[in-house]
Amino acid sequence: MATTTKTVGTKQAKRERTSHATNWGRGFIVKLILMMAIDALGVYGLLATWQTDQMGLFAGLAVLLVAANYIYFARRTLPLKYIYPGLAFLLVFQLFVIGYTFYVAFTNFGDGHNVTKPQAIEALLQQAERQVPGTNAYPVAVVEKGDELGLAVVAQDGSTCAGAVAGDVCLGTAEDPLSVVDGATVANGRPTDVPGWQVLNLQQIISRQDDVADLRVPVSDDPEDGSIRTPDGTNAFEFKSTLEFDEATDTMVDTATGTVFHPNDRGQFEAEDGTRLPVGWRVSVGWENFSTAFTDARYAGPFWRVLAWTVSFAFLSVATTFLLGLFLATVFNEPRLKGRKIYRTLMIFPYAIPGFLAALIWSGMLNRSFGFINQVLLGGAAIPWLTDPWLARLSVLGVNLWLGFPYMFLICTGALQSLPDDVLEASRVDGASAWRQFRSIKMPLLLVSTAPLLISSFAFNFNNFTLIYMLTRGGPRFADASVPIGHTDILISMVYSVSGLDGTAAKNYGLASALSIVVFIVVGTVSAIAFRQTRKLEEVM
Repeated sequence: MATTTKTVGTKQAKRERTSHATNWGRGFIVKLILMMAIDALGVYGLLATWQTDQMGLFAGLAVLLVAANYIYFARRTLPLKYIYPGLAFLLVFQLFVIGYTFYVAFTNFGDGHNVTKPQAIEALLQQAERQVPGTNAYPVAVVEKGDELGLAVVAQDGSTCAGAVAGDVCLGTAEDPLSVVDGATVANGRPTDVPGWQVLNLQQIISRQDDVADLRVPVSDDPEDGSIRTPDGTNAFEFKSTLEFDEATDTMVDTATGTVFHPNDRGQFEAEDGTRLPVGWRVSVGWENFSTAFTDARYAGPFWRVLAWTVSFAFLSVATTFLLGLFLATVFNEPRLKGRKIYRTLMIFPYAIPGFLAALIWSGMLNRSFGFINQVLLGGAAIPWLTDPWLARLSVLGVNLWLGFPYMFLICTGALQSLPDDVLEASRVDGASAWRQFRSIKMPLLLVSTAPLLISSFAFNFNNFTLIYMLTRGGPRFADASVPIGHTDILISMVYSVSGLDGTAAKNYGLASALSIVVFIVVGTVSAIAFRQTRKLEEVM
């Protein structure tokens, strides 16, 4: 009997080991496939960053990729297998963004300074290109592959197409310089068939006339060698820049006038008479952007007013939505109230409507001339809800109250229902009134669970860009400000306006990043102080 039991146990152990090995093998295969997919995406990202000369991103991505392979194939890194995804996302989507914002804040990144110095030099040489006088026209065919356009030209004696002899067909695009194409056919001195490309006919060229006229095909990788362009899709002409870059002296020379431009500390080529070439590059400007935000008359005055309104808006939004939500939660938490489930459902309807859509609807309803509120509810009144500074602010707070109270209603309802019944019953036995219960028991216990949410709501409203932009676009504008900032702008919408993304001003990402850092510091400081103060509420527990 003992021998039989031992045999059965041995067989069962073998089956368990076999099952474990099978499951481990399947798990390893799944892990291997997932890591292969991650590595493929990682290699693609490495190639992309290498080609764009983003060495910092290349190094960071390489470290993340190597770490992922080590962690998920090593046997002693079990905790990291669970922690690593969160750490990677934290690094990529939080720390990198914050770090890059800090970097931009100390540069002149903006219109005219969007690129690096080599890219700026190339752009200047391209912008200064003029048709070379006296050169012959190249017979050309406009070719297409997908959405990409190119030019196929027949090389002539002395052709600028590298390695070509007279009669060869050379092909180039906006990204790739001219190069000889094998297998192309020519008829009547013009390319008629190019392998892998479709030769456009006259009607197709006319349909893409603007794209064809704007097409610039570089002659070589050196921008100083110029390009070819075609005004009509039948003949191409050679263009060369009137500027020349002297790498030895780091100067740009205008060959037409002989003017020499030297690089200055603002990231532009500048002549002795102060003339500057239009395209510049990013350079460090130290604390200049922060100084501009607080001392420049264009921004300093509006900045302090916007900051005061932002703090007021965030505080009043939290206070009003919380008080209304708490009041409704208290009313609908009364057991004797019939149909309270239906009422609770109705209360959260505004929460189900997307915030940007609700703000647009309210913008129409508050319109002075044809809004529903003025025309229907107020009998044709012409109250400037969105154009008067104080009424606009009141409207913003009112609409935010309508949008925000359902959230507070939900969390207050949940908090009230979680209060201990024995404590409330004991207070009633001791003769405590309903107000005394609310003030001494319900409210302190309620704040313990809701205070962190109130702080997060303050931070959200401090950056509530959607409501401001969709409802008032920051208006009405300050009458004494030279920048597009208004009475209902909060700091984040001011950053949007200053950055120039709304099209009302020149783009200035450096200044916008500096202001973003100010927003980050203010919100972080207020939140840290508030969280520390909420610890005192836990003493009631």
